[in-house]
Amino acid sequence: REKFDEGTYTPLQNVAEGQAPFVVIDSILSEEAVLAFEYGYASNDPNTLVVWEAQFGDFANGAQVVIDQFIASGEVKWGRVNGITLMLPHGYEGQGPEHSSARLERFMQLSADTNMQVVQPTTASQIFHVLRRQMVRNLRKPLIIMTPKSLLRAKDAASPLSEFTEGGFQTVIPERGDIKADKVKRVIACSGKVYYDLVRKREDRGTDDVAIIRVEQLYPFPHKAFSTELRKYPNASEIVWCQDEPQNQGAWFFVQHYIHENMLEGQRLGYSGRASSASPAVGYSALHQKQQKALVDGAFAKLKGFVLAK
Repeated sequence: REKFDEGTYTPLQNVAEGQAPFVVIDSILSEEAVLAFEYGYASNDPNTLVVWEAQFGDFANGAQVVIDQFIASGEVKWGRVNGITLMLPHGYEGQGPEHSSARLERFMQLSADTNMQVVQPTTASQIFHVLRRQMVRNLRKPLIIMTPKSLLRAKDAASPLSEFTEGGFQTVIPERGDIKADKVKRVIACSGKVYYDLVRKREDRGTDDVAIIRVEQLYPFPHKAFSTELRKYPNASEIVWCQDEPQNQGAWFFVQHYIHENMLEGQRLGYSGRASSASPAVGYSALHQKQQKALVDGAFAKLKGFVLAK
């Protein structure tokens, strides 16, 4: 702009004439109070997309009572629908135990009776479409988004304009590489930014018998879409769930049952991720990198530890 003394110009506030207002509020660091207010706002005005974004995902800890008592169970207890959206930065990038995890496992544990949606988008267009879906559908359910951190500036996560103007939110993203389905012996299922680490590892190895699929919606689990992808690879005898989080955290304890339901006879399911831990993440960058390399390598290695057979 040529003149900077005429107030603030917000592009999203000036997309079209007669559009809905776009308002960003820098709220106080009292998560319980602010999230409770936003829940009430969303409850009373279902036609407004109300988004509460935490500075880091683990800041939701301070608002756990609102999540447990209202967001997760309000509809079941009181028949009160609500379309509030939580955007919680989540991702293991060496920032230590306090700034790595949005406690995905807690939201998965609270998920039942189709009470809310838990998603982990990996592209810009996916975030756009899931936010759009939240308003254009004729129902209201809380939406929990595990938002990326490093992916905000990652070229691989960028989307062409055509992906914004066409299609919709994909609960499962199929294999994107040029791989012959009948040659695939292993399917790696994952969610979140670890997908990009797995793709780079596959390229480095020159592997052409491993397919990688992304589960973008963790709850309600997209059984039909996931089953469709698995059945593309009739010769795959092994499935691996790969995640950044420790084994007792993240989605593993929940999705293993969903995956097992969709497996073919004779297939085996294994796990590759960090070992169980009382802390969400380690505090040393070098140890973080070592763990990350090990879990990515493990996704391509021989199945070991807990293996679930069909």
